Amino acid sequence: MSTHIGVIGIIIQDRAKAAPKVNRILTDFGSLIIARTGLPYKERGLSVISLIVEASTDQIGALTGKLGMLEAVKVKSLVVKPCV
Repeated sequence: MSTHIGVIGIIIQDRAKAAPKVNRILTDFGSLIIARTGLPYKERGLSVISLIVEASTDQIGALTGKLGMLEAVKVKSLVVKPCV
């Protein structure tokens, strides 16, 4: 199974409601995550998380799919060619 390097952007619009669920999902997929950066944007009432991942397209899809099903969470991903 080939792996890809990808970037996943997550915006949490209701931190109190969604952050614990997001963190649980990220923990479940922790073996795929190379780096994680989080920024609370209090002026806008948002939290922004960026992830660098190395995984198959199926694994990246599973991660973003679970995140995308959460209320008050928006997620986008960018994936590059398979790693050698």
